[in-house]
Amino acid sequence: MATDCEAWLNANPVESWDLSDSFVSGEEDNSSGVISNKNLNNEINGNWLSSSSNNIHEARLKAKAKRRLRKNSSRDSGRGDSLSDNGDAVRGTLVAPTSPKSKLLDRKSRLGKGRGLPKKGGAGGKGVWGRSGEVYEPEEVDEKDPNYDEAQENCVYETVVPPLDERDFEKTVTPIVQEYFEHGDTNEVAELLAELNLGPMQSEVPSLAVSLALEAKASHRELTSRLLANLCGSVLSHSDMESSFDKLLRDLPELVLDTPGAPQLLGQFIARAVNDQILSTSYIESYKGRVDCEYARAALDRAAVLLKMSMGGLRIDNQWGTGGGQRPVTQLIKEMNLLLKEYILSGDGKEAERCLRDLEVPHFHHEFVYEAMVVVLESKGEKTFKMVLQLLKSLSASSIITVDQMRRGYERVYMDIAEINIDVPRAYFILEQFVDASFSMAIIDAKLRDLCPCRGRKRFVSEGDGGVIKFESY
Repeated sequence: MATDCEAWLNANPVESWDLSDSFVSGEEDNSSGVISNKNLNNEINGNWLSSSSNNIHEARLKAKAKRRLRKNSSRDSGRGDSLSDNGDAVRGTLVAPTSPKSKLLDRKSRLGKGRGLPKKGGAGGKGVWGRSGEVYEPEEVDEKDPNYDEAQENCVYETVVPPLDERDFEKTVTPIVQEYFEHGDTNEVAELLAELNLGPMQSEVPSLAVSLALEAKASHRELTSRLLANLCGSVLSHSDMESSFDKLLRDLPELVLDTPGAPQLLGQFIARAVNDQILSTSYIESYKGRVDCEYARAALDRAAVLLKMSMGGLRIDNQWGTGGGQRPVTQLIKEMNLLLKEYILSGDGKEAERCLRDLEVPHFHHEFVYEAMVVVLESKGEKTFKMVLQLLKSLSASSIITVDQMRRGYERVYMDIAEINIDVPRAYFILEQFVDASFSMAIIDAKLRDLCPCRGRKRFVSEGDGGVIKFESY
């Protein structure tokens, strides 16, 4: 710019009055207005220009180019553009691509082009298998491929499940049987076993199920007998069943160590299997005179006795009983009443505890407490009163009957005492005595004792009430 100014001054010398710094008067201002306007028109962007139209046009182009460069400097700073003396853009040194102002590697369009559609029609990007709705045709085999093998064209690929060995068999089948004890669905067990390649271990399924049932509850043994009956014919054969029970008879000396009553229980399983036509009727007779183990002999004798009793009317199909959750309520109440009557006659508390535990209805023990208290209210002697108190004390101390079940049993008696009193006139008096004795023996707490209802009575003139009749409860 300094060079331009110097060239202009040499071509157009300036008068001394133009270089004066003093202010002009009004006359001077009016007389020189034309000159000032002329000079202002010849000044563009701070540069003094000649009056020729070409020079003015070139100066305007330069100024326009400079303004455009300053405006786009922040966006295109990485390009290093500059202007030459004649106004042409010159490419300078590039800025490093890592510069935050560099836009050389920016893939976004600066021109606003594009329709906003996904890249490659939605078929591109990470984790994309192709555009939606695209159907892949089977790939044709290239015979010119160096890895081409003519023998592979007719190959059929199938999923092969290796047979289970003894260790994998126990790890796989044991959870299936234990889960079956929870849901009781034999069809699910059959489907799971069909998916396995049991191989030579197929005959081990009944023996594993029976060995697990020996250590379980009576309801689980009933489920095991049903499972064997349903698996026979569809998954297991009769020969598999016979070989499995043969193995159980041989392993009885080891089973007795964990389950002392294994011989009698296995005898019941054999009798149930013969009754369900899983084993042949000649299975027990085939062992006569060929058994050396005393445990196996006891098991076979137990099975033979049960089969003879079945001919007299005994139902072997219900020898294990039914699980508590599957029994009707009326049957449970009947069995609890029989249990109480047997206890009052024999006085054997341990046997009563075992029978109550075998019912497998911990959620229904409040019914046992209710029936026991009703027996006390309907009795006439002190013997039943004390025996029931002692039984409830032992059941509470051993946690066979929980605190919640005990409380619910007492509350049910409190609610029904008005109806019981119709048949037993002294029911309120006996109930108060029984509740106080239960509290003294720590069977119930003070809160439950205070909830005990009492019968209202009339107070007469002889008691000093002044002839007023009052209905109060004590």
